[in-house]
Amino acid sequence: MRSGWGASLAAALAAAEPGEDLVATGADLEPSTLLDAYALGLFPMGLGGGGRRPIGWWSPDPRGVLPLDGFHETRSLRRSRRSFTTSVDGAFAEVVAGCADPSRPGRWITVEVREAYLRLHRLGHARSVEVRDASGALVGGVYGVVVGGLFAGESMFSRATDASKAALAALVELLRDDGAGGEGRLLDVQWRTDHLASLGVVEISRAAYLARLARAVELPPPPGLAEGAGGASGPAGGA
Repeated sequence: MRSGWGASLAAALAAAEPGEDLVATGADLEPSTLLDAYALGLFPMGLGGGGRRPIGWWSPDPRGVLPLDGFHETRSLRRSRRSFTTSVDGAFAEVVAGCADPSRPGRWITVEVREAYLRLHRLGHARSVEVRDASGALVGGVYGVVVGGLFAGESMFSRATDASKAALAALVELLRDDGAGGEGRLLDVQWRTDHLASLGVVEISRAAYLARLARAVELPPPPGLAEGAGGASGPAGGA
């Protein structure tokens, strides 16, 4: 059963016109609202300066997704990954803080948003992948929301060359490591950018996204992102 806000967001999405990215405003950032929204294909981003309220609820049309069999890993990225180690949920709050760095252009992660995703993390629904250099310093990461077979990527950051790419590569491997090559799973990146396109991100229509989402959320989370699976770390890959 959806929350009260979830029912309202579902109605707004059903009424959205093709090509209309912003489908609703208002609501709250309580865990039940957020989980309903992601399962519906929506995510929040504030409309005020720096991401402040009012809260906008977005369902981009077209939508950016990263096919799990389409990640572009260059030879230089493979070399870079050998110098990193990765972990899951080893520093969730620090990853969110890195993504919320006020010096970053286009910053939209407010204190309210940070607290909302920290609550989701404590409940086991928001996960992070961290990247550390040889000294153990956190140099990159990505975080997002897990709903069944959906990983809804929220943001990533980098303090070293290729660190955010290494985090994304590790995330793809986690999603594929389910005994079925990640079939049916969905890695949502919200919008396609030129940078993300260079890594394999493509655009699909809202209708296609929602159809894939309906199948993905029925799957269990992959083992590496299931609740209680965090903390493991090791080389960032790249043979």
